[in-house]
Amino acid sequence: MNNRRKLIAEIGGNHEGDFGLAKEILHSSLETDVDVVKFQIYTGDSLVNKSISEQRNQHFKKFELSIDNYLELAEITISKGKEFNASIWDISLFNEFHRYLNFFKIGSGDFTNIHLLKQLSQFKKPFYLSTGLCDFNEVKKVVSYVKSLNSFYKEPSSICLMQCTSMYPIRKTDSHLSVLNNYKKLDVDIGYSDHTEDNDALVTAYTLGARKLEFHYTLEKLKTNEFRDHKVSLVKNEVDNLINRINIVDDLLGDSNKKPTQIEINSGHVTSFRRGVFFNRDIKKGEIVNEKDLVFLRPNNGVSAIDYSILLGKKCKESILALAPLNINLFE
Repeated sequence: MNNRRKLIAEIGGNHEGDFGLAKEILHSSLETDVDVVKFQIYTGDSLVNKSISEQRNQHFKKFELSIDNYLELAEITISKGKEFNASIWDISLFNEFHRYLNFFKIGSGDFTNIHLLKQLSQFKKPFYLSTGLCDFNEVKKVVSYVKSLNSFYKEPSSICLMQCTSMYPIRKTDSHLSVLNNYKKLDVDIGYSDHTEDNDALVTAYTLGARKLEFHYTLEKLKTNEFRDHKVSLVKNEVDNLINRINIVDDLLGDSNKKPTQIEINSGHVTSFRRGVFFNRDIKKGEIVNEKDLVFLRPNNGVSAIDYSILLGKKCKESILALAPLNINLFE
């Protein structure tokens, strides 16, 4: 698994079709310590069947920006040393944009669009797959399918499953972050795409091992208009707070290699807090060590309590005073 963290600020459609606003939100996001700034690139006609759902088709048309607009946003992002990304919902646009993308983010609505996944697999770039709307059998099926596409996707770091609940906003109780523990069993990276109204779920997901964290980003947390994504978005100070909180988590998690810490060593507690083995009476030369003659006391000088059984049945080579530190060389 790839434990390098990646924070993804999803501007998405928060520009509401206004290129000037898109640039303003972008520049604000670039002032934070996020790793990736992300948009959504689509046209209404390539996304929604207007003969079935004309209202939804027209909704997405209002949020369209031009290809040139997105190319400019990509160039601005890269010029500031950040990574540009976009969920591209029109397959015909990938040839235009894939050179900007280090990974392909697949939204929940396209998780089961295996035709899209098959086409994108030719580029051999990691998939970040949001899993809103899915049951676990679907998740396993899609992961198995992607791994079958080519050898690149057999590497755990090439697929990131992102827990997601596809509503805006959601209650904390709808986050279901425990699902991440099941995703770990599929030999993939794990992440979280957030639709709550603060950063508690993001921090919790991070403590569970999710190192790819995606959250919506906007200029104004509480806009008066009806576009719901603003309500689930973080603003600059909230991103700063998120980063501070996960930095604290990093400090608390520390090193997975269990060993005495330097402060424990420096304090002398490795010896002073542990118990050694001593005789509870004076022992004469030639006596056989019996468990009833032993006492276990701090500090751990001589033979450690963990090794006491190696003394049992041994003959003392010389007389030993009660409570004197022991050495294995005193016995035969």
